[in-house]
Amino acid sequence: MTKLTLKDLSLLNRRVLMRVDFNVPLYEDGSISDDSRIRAALPSIRYILDQGASLLILMSHLGRPKGSVNKRESLDSSAKRLSGLLEKPVIMAQDCVGPSVEALLAQAPKGSVVMLENLRFHPGEEDPQKNPEFVEQLARLGDLYVNEAFGTAHRAHASTAQIAAHFPGKAAIGFLIEKELFHLMPLLHNPKRPFHAILAGAKISSKVGVLKQLLTKIDALYVGGAMAFPFLKAQSISIGSSLCDEADVQLAREILAEAEKRGVPLYLPIDTVAAKEGEEPKVFLRNIDAGWSGMDLGPKTTAAWKESLAEAVTVFWNGPVGVFEKPPFDRATGELAAFLAQLKGATVIVGGGDSVAAVQRLGFGAQFAHLSTGGGASLEFLEWGHLPGIDALSDK
Repeated sequence: MTKLTLKDLSLLNRRVLMRVDFNVPLYEDGSISDDSRIRAALPSIRYILDQGASLLILMSHLGRPKGSVNKRESLDSSAKRLSGLLEKPVIMAQDCVGPSVEALLAQAPKGSVVMLENLRFHPGEEDPQKNPEFVEQLARLGDLYVNEAFGTAHRAHASTAQIAAHFPGKAAIGFLIEKELFHLMPLLHNPKRPFHAILAGAKISSKVGVLKQLLTKIDALYVGGAMAFPFLKAQSISIGSSLCDEADVQLAREILAEAEKRGVPLYLPIDTVAAKEGEEPKVFLRNIDAGWSGMDLGPKTTAAWKESLAEAVTVFWNGPVGVFEKPPFDRATGELAAFLAQLKGATVIVGGGDSVAAVQRLGFGAQFAHLSTGGGASLEFLEWGHLPGIDALSDK
């Protein structure tokens, strides 16, 4: 590791400003439905406190408030959950910068944990060029900076990239990012083979770069979810009323041609579970009738994919292969998760976001080699080999 790590910093009696990713999913009542991202930061948080830091100041975003205050996207619920996990009080600030925050920190007892309010309540977080004062105000709060937010390390935002310049020789990665890089780096440089990748999600356009990059490294590619429909349409297979952006069809043709050129098998649905209002779900072999929308992989596809995946030694999986949040369209995702969880001799990495939530909900989380906390970040890392939020940190 060429970047400064948390253990390289002298933390005793220092104010540690740490960027975490507490962008957690919420229920309608505002309570947290999955606290995995909060738990993932606990080792770094506990280490900093154990090393005698005078203050640990946590900063994060939640949702997309677009530069204005939205009480539903307050980090208060995260502060309360963290307090329960640490079994100690977490002081909740009413803002993330300004005199009131500075006064709060000055009065906080030594060894306290302070949670700053949602960074994205300020437009300077996402657009630091327009408001450089924002990052300067943040930087004033700490003596040292630690980035532990892998899920936002692909964003060149104020708190993830710009802020590191204010801490020369004192900006480090936390244990979580160190762990993410430990598991993802081998996929770039020396994956154990056969190396298979499963990619699913809503749109090809957001993943076309990583698809093309993966085709230079993998031995087989599986495309599911709504992403599969442009591929099917590109092969003149009827997709009924399934989601499909026409612009994505051309991208699918390019990926299909690239896979053929490189000799990489590309697995698509051979049957699909589809839905139509007022009708029971129905399985279509290849072509989907008009008025029906594809919602999940069919049983023949799931069986064929499992048979092929049985040969894999390394698997990277990003995205549920069906509309997982709406049973019965969670069946294929559940079957694949159960199969991969017990795949002997294989290293299976789940690439963040909804796929991790699905795996956790099914109770298989502990059986995978790694559950990445960043879906977009893990994909961009596999595409580019680096991320702005990590590049900006101090070298050893």
